[in-house]
Amino acid sequence: MMSEQNKSSSSHSSGNAFRIATRWLMVFLVIGAIVWVTFIHKPNEVQHESQSKKDPNARPSPVLVAKSLPQDINVYLNALGTITPRNSVTVKSLVDGQLIKLFFREGQMIKKGEMLALIDTRPFEVQLAQAQGQLDKDKALLENALIDLNRYKTLLEQDSISKQQADTQEALVRQYRGAISVDESQVANANLQLSYCHITAPISGLIGLRQVDPGNMIHTSDTSGIVSIIQLQPITALFNLPEDNLPTVMNLIKSRKPIKVEAYDRAQNVKLATGLLLNTDNSIDTTTGSIKMRAEFKNEDGSLFPNQFVNIKLLTDVEKDAVVVPISGVQHGRNGDFVYVVENEKTVRMSPVTTGHQEGEFVSIKQGLALGEEIVIDGADKLRDGANVKIILPDSKQGSGSSSDSKKRSHSKEGWHHKQNAE
Repeated sequence: MMSEQNKSSSSHSSGNAFRIATRWLMVFLVIGAIVWVTFIHKPNEVQHESQSKKDPNARPSPVLVAKSLPQDINVYLNALGTITPRNSVTVKSLVDGQLIKLFFREGQMIKKGEMLALIDTRPFEVQLAQAQGQLDKDKALLENALIDLNRYKTLLEQDSISKQQADTQEALVRQYRGAISVDESQVANANLQLSYCHITAPISGLIGLRQVDPGNMIHTSDTSGIVSIIQLQPITALFNLPEDNLPTVMNLIKSRKPIKVEAYDRAQNVKLATGLLLNTDNSIDTTTGSIKMRAEFKNEDGSLFPNQFVNIKLLTDVEKDAVVVPISGVQHGRNGDFVYVVENEKTVRMSPVTTGHQEGEFVSIKQGLALGEEIVIDGADKLRDGANVKIILPDSKQGSGSSSDSKKRSHSKEGWHHKQNAE
């Protein structure tokens, strides 16, 4: 019995030793793999990359280039604006009555004085007839009083009547003349009320949606009116500029020269209209530190619409003969802006630059780039200082992903390359 227990104990001990040895072996294998990846394999990769980067015979990167050219750059003040109509009218009735007919279509362009609506004229025609009848009656009384007055004057000269009787008759004549003046004003008022039944457009502009249908009773107290008219030509834009820009604008206003203002769409890609600065507000808004301004646009093509959101550019100056390059050629690094200048059409040199004003897709360079130097405007994402390059045309399909990007942007830069060819 004791021998069997000893045998089982020895077999159990040998099994534990085997499992422990197996675990230690796995630990050593994991540690060895980590050491190999960290200290042997990765340095080899880094060394391989370093050697490839330093290889002067490395495959040149395809790039698209542009030459810096002299060009005038407009200096703008940018602002957010809202299109507002020059005039806006809510057409209301000046008399109470039943709406008989509408003479316009919703969304129609209408001219000043055109017929808009008709109100039932019959009640006002009756009032006019009553006033006219009273006027005719008083005129007849006046004629009779004048005949009696002439007779009394003759009798007075013959000393046949008293002077008091003649004076009384003369006062009666003046009374009838006053009554006739009242009657004539009543007739004029009745004609005026009758004319109010024919509602015409007070301004030229765009008709809105009608607020009432024919057959309804309308009143002078109705707040919604019949329809609204908004003037579209010309039209204005309201925008705010920071108070720091106020001296610049005021100097332009004092020069009495037209101040050009441009309106762009929400994405600032499409110029909608060009106009002039009309006026400024008379005080600065203390809550925002800005001043409100108004610009006017002819809007002959109707591209601007009331309450439309626009981006405003106010022209303040023109930078003459600036060194200009496409904005896509300016790279942004940790130490500031720089460009890749192409040398001998084979290699590039990284040159720090100081940018100036931007207009559209082009920007002026104040420092760091000479006139006529070529810079990389597409394909710079894989370049470094001293890298080999291969210049491609805007419509070329060769090269890697950078050439496909240049193909997408070739249309926008087509004019720039044409300018270079002309140079």
